[in-house]
Amino acid sequence: MLSIETADASQVVTSDQIDERLRDTYQRVGLRTGLLERLAGIRERRWWAEGTTFVNGAATAGAKAISESGVDPARIGVMINTSVSRRYLEPSTAVAVHHELGLPRSCQNFDVTNACLGFVNGMELAAAMIESGMVDHALVVNGEDSRIVQERTIDQLNRPETVSKDVLAQFATLTLGSGAVAMLLGRSDLHPEGHRLVGSVSRSGSEHHELCVGDNEMMRTDLKGLLDAGLALSEDMWADAAEEFDWAGGMDRYIVHQVSKVHTKAMCDRFSIDPALVPTTFPTRGNLGPASVPFTLAGQQDTLADGDRVLLMGVGSGLNVSCLEIAW
Repeated sequence: MLSIETADASQVVTSDQIDERLRDTYQRVGLRTGLLERLAGIRERRWWAEGTTFVNGAATAGAKAISESGVDPARIGVMINTSVSRRYLEPSTAVAVHHELGLPRSCQNFDVTNACLGFVNGMELAAAMIESGMVDHALVVNGEDSRIVQERTIDQLNRPETVSKDVLAQFATLTLGSGAVAMLLGRSDLHPEGHRLVGSVSRSGSEHHELCVGDNEMMRTDLKGLLDAGLALSEDMWADAAEEFDWAGGMDRYIVHQVSKVHTKAMCDRFSIDPALVPTTFPTRGNLGPASVPFTLAGQQDTLADGDRVLLMGVGSGLNVSCLEIAW
């Protein structure tokens, strides 16, 4: 890993603002305002300003990552976009980001989507392509936009036929946030100054693929079912990983998927992780989807020292889980 950079959406949207827009619905169905901050621990999230898209954000983060790495864009062999957000079924979002970045025709580009685990999967795929000799450098990008689905969810929940069950089923939609992040990876023999990707372990629990289902109109989530299944699958993966990795012995930093304070506490409790080693971005950025893990890592990079061991811990609805270690 040679660089990791972010692009922040500019418009701050507080949970109080969303509560105010849903006040009448909350009162009618018998729910208290303040659910987002009280239960999820999310004070605010961000939206892109009018006229700015998640593609613009991904390209901005990508340009910053390329500049910070010092790598000539002509040497980037592949660009992988991992965004859940997309405007079209085709073409890929990757082509729009590739075009905006002005990457060369020799740079292959495509989308990899796997819910909130997409960026970690993109890192794994980029690393495999570098390791195999297919490319020398790879750029992984992600841009997410929560505005459209949240606006539509608020409108839906304000309909007179809404009941408390509908609010709870769509609660997770209101925890989302907008933002972008990009990472430049290269061969370790060409870049001894980089941070080495040590290895990863993944597990799938695809029997849970209906616990969280969403599109550009809405997202319905079984919050308890998703949390319980995610923790159980993560525990199985953790046990299997012990044969090859000594993660249970303690890491210097744990970068976990940013869902809520409930999810973070449950992860720390289940794996006996010191919460002081688990930085959070969800209180001010919400759940950035696949951008959340790398976005949080980017905010920690100036506090990490040579030799630190960093564990990325991702969960994606569907259900998939993955841990990836970086030697800083």
